[in-house]
Amino acid sequence: MTTLSPFSGLQRRLAIAFDVGTTFSGIGYAVLDPGEVPKIQGVTRFPGQENGDFKIPSILWYTQDGKVRAAGAEARDPGMTLIAEDEDLILAEWWKLHLRPGALEADGLRAADLKPLPPKKTVIDIFADFLTYLFECTKTYIIETHPNGSSLWSSVQDRIDFTLSHPNGWEGLQQGKMRQAAVRAGLVPDTPTGHARVHFVTEGEASLLYCLDSGLAAEAIKDGSSVMVVDTGGGTVDISTYKFASTRPVSVEEIAPPDCILQGSTRVNMRALKFLKAKLANSRYGNDEDLLTMMENFERSTKPTFKDPGDRSFIKFGSMRDKDPDVNIRSGQLTLEGAEVERFFEPSISSIAAAVCAQRKAASELITLVFLVGGFAASPWLYARLRAILQAEGMELSRPDNHTNKAVAEGAVSYFLSNSVAARISRLTYGAPCVRDYVPSDMEHAMRSHRTYSRPSGRVVVPDAFQVILGKGVKVKENEELRQQFNIEAMQPNALRNISSEVACYRGDRKDPKWMDLEPESFSTLCTIHADTSHVTRQKCVGTNGHYYAQTFEIVLSCGLTEMKAQISWMENGQEKRGAAKIVYDDVASSS
Repeated sequence: MTTLSPFSGLQRRLAIAFDVGTTFSGIGYAVLDPGEVPKIQGVTRFPGQENGDFKIPSILWYTQDGKVRAAGAEARDPGMTLIAEDEDLILAEWWKLHLRPGALEADGLRAADLKPLPPKKTVIDIFADFLTYLFECTKTYIIETHPNGSSLWSSVQDRIDFTLSHPNGWEGLQQGKMRQAAVRAGLVPDTPTGHARVHFVTEGEASLLYCLDSGLAAEAIKDGSSVMVVDTGGGTVDISTYKFASTRPVSVEEIAPPDCILQGSTRVNMRALKFLKAKLANSRYGNDEDLLTMMENFERSTKPTFKDPGDRSFIKFGSMRDKDPDVNIRSGQLTLEGAEVERFFEPSISSIAAAVCAQRKAASELITLVFLVGGFAASPWLYARLRAILQAEGMELSRPDNHTNKAVAEGAVSYFLSNSVAARISRLTYGAPCVRDYVPSDMEHAMRSHRTYSRPSGRVVVPDAFQVILGKGVKVKENEELRQQFNIEAMQPNALRNISSEVACYRGDRKDPKWMDLEPESFSTLCTIHADTSHVTRQKCVGTNGHYYAQTFEIVLSCGLTEMKAQISWMENGQEKRGAAKIVYDDVASSS
């Protein structure tokens, strides 16, 4: 179990974490008083849900003019269906999937499978509206729950840090959009200082930290031992593997590239709906209204209780008078064979098991213990099938029985408060497009001779080269920096006052890719780094083409944290100088 240190700040602050999931969302927080050990808590009371549950549905009803009419548990109130019909409201559900990276393995998920966003609403708009709602829920809960709650809130409302969790497979572009949503929601101002108050953590890492903080992994914590965490949510399944470098204090390191697959519980619903549409195509109960009622009951009752393919399952949707013997409908209930329901689950189960085995193979240490957490983990059939499959592979599957649906929200607060994860493994190969000096005797150069060109210095160079900055599967310490030197030339000095440099990611199988034109489909621009280099010394040189100007600098990347940071470094009067570099993520490449 991790031990949090007393808060070292001079003023009271508040740390809030929002776990915005595809189907359900949760909130964790901690009041930070100087000299006191923080206590991580969860919000357990929401409008329309006063029963102490940790999560609320990630849904919103919008009016035709784009205003939020209801959100969360209130949006699931049975009466909202009638209100929505009377007021012509528009439902936003599973909207988070629209934010997914295009490069993330879709496992057959097509854009057409996603529920459309409301008209004139972007995913950032909806994210911002939902963050606004979650923030108001947090404020109300703290004021009503804590002694002198109003006074407490007044003392911290301008000193709040926010941590947003996201799937393992999300990258800088998705983080940037989430930060935009936080600004649009009014959580922080649109300034560098405001942006710095928004932090990110992967759902896999947050789940591990929750298991450590709550003592669920106590038996697994030994110096040198390893554990895998499988966070099964509504949209994604995140797989992360760690080694306990030390237990006092607790320090863990990733030992395999984290993985993320789009095989969460919503995929089970999609298969069920496709099946029902085909089964009821010639029945009077195959209309949209009855199908919607059936899927609501499937989500609420049939899916979470399914545990044996040998037993029949039932979906209630109508009254005692509703029957259609041809499709097994009697007394307002549709009967399904257990084998039919099993087929809704099987692709997700098979994909999760394959990803776990692949992660185990990629890990630098032997993995024998796997923790299953997240909302989908509550499914008895998912747990039973995965346990049997993994047991045959020599792995023990454990499902901690202690409100693991709040794991990510509270684990995200722990991430902000501690630095238990000391090293992470890179998921991809990162580098920069570049040119190389042309060497006619080099076969790789010779085959590209028709594309060579001269730089201002007169040097002949070959384009389409790739310089690796960080290889896939490389361990990066939390504060470790990665540097790459760049040399640029120009005929005029003013052309060197500002620079931009692309950072590309390689998704192929080569360990050291050197040329981008060999596998163009495996490369994509991750982001472009822009920096003001007006203070960098520009050397006036003489080349074969006459006078030109040259500049040498380094791009410094900090990749040991969940969010990539960038700076530009140069030498001035014998001393290293640094300036901020702005990262602009490539929306087209990341969403294609």
